[in-house]
Amino acid sequence: MTAIDPDTLNAEARRARLFTRINKADAWFQVLGLSWMTPILKAIAGDNPRAQMKEIWRLLGVPVLAIGIFLVAWGTLAPKVQTSLGAIPGPAEVWEQVGNLHDDAIREGEKEVEFYERQEARNAEHIANGEPDKVRDRPYTGKPTYYDQIWTSIKTVFFGFLIASIVAIPLGIMAGLSPTANAAINPMIQIFKPVSPLAWLPIVTMIVSAVYATNDGMFSKSFLVSAITVTLCSLWPTLINTSLGVASIDKDLVSVSKVLKMNTYTKITKLVLPSALPLIFTGLRLSLGVGWMVLIAAEMLAQNPGLGKFVWDEFQNGSSQSLAKIMVAVLTIGIIGFMLDRVMYALQSMFTFTEQR
Repeated sequence: MTAIDPDTLNAEARRARLFTRINKADAWFQVLGLSWMTPILKAIAGDNPRAQMKEIWRLLGVPVLAIGIFLVAWGTLAPKVQTSLGAIPGPAEVWEQVGNLHDDAIREGEKEVEFYERQEARNAEHIANGEPDKVRDRPYTGKPTYYDQIWTSIKTVFFGFLIASIVAIPLGIMAGLSPTANAAINPMIQIFKPVSPLAWLPIVTMIVSAVYATNDGMFSKSFLVSAITVTLCSLWPTLINTSLGVASIDKDLVSVSKVLKMNTYTKITKLVLPSALPLIFTGLRLSLGVGWMVLIAAEMLAQNPGLGKFVWDEFQNGSSQSLAKIMVAVLTIGIIGFMLDRVMYALQSMFTFTEQR
């Protein structure tokens, strides 16, 4: 009988625990779009390095190579396309404008700090001179920076998305539970779902202008117009997927709820929502993506000071740098759209993991 070395057993146990941790981390790498981290960690841990290198190449090398080819093609072909503002800017010119926009934001921030410092000094002098009635606290009214415009767009899309979710999820549950409610709601979905945000915008603008007479409230008119337009265009995917998820609940579970004589609230919270959650989150992800696309067009026309207005202002400006700045905005919009989807996917994973546990 061959004795087993305790050190070997301990090493194997540590190795098994390490791979268990890597496999658990892989679920979150998938959520964050970092799935290529898993084969790297496995290769470092000594799990078939050749096979893991193939996975690293597939998950990381191929995307990086594709991006590199795209950048080379962009840089090569862009100067050959002439517009009224000159040649299409290449990656280098666009990157230069990224730096310029960042520098502009830094300078604007310094101006704001100086403004408030001067105001505080002036107010302190008035108080020292016994003139408190001359003390004034005025907000800084400088132009918004590029980062301010990004933040405005994110706030607007989440506000509109939140309203859409509050409306769509209850309606979707009603439509899924009741064939009568579904028959009533379905025609409205089919009619209004294809309507463009450009068609909704003038209607929303007139309603907001009639109801919201001043800009002195919590939100400006342009913000509300953009957010409500986002709501009207983005609620349909959540409504449809919620209805589908609720309607597809296992009939046996519905029968059990009748046997147990569950009231409506208990049935929805304990049975309907947990079962329909994956499809509800799919609808929410689609709605947020639609809302983000709609927002840019809405901001252009409503003049809400976000990324859409930035693109419109640069288009109207027509300077030699405008096209590169617009391309910076296009890339920013795409990156933020990807990040918003990852956020929703992370929330979906958290809730589905919770339900599974």
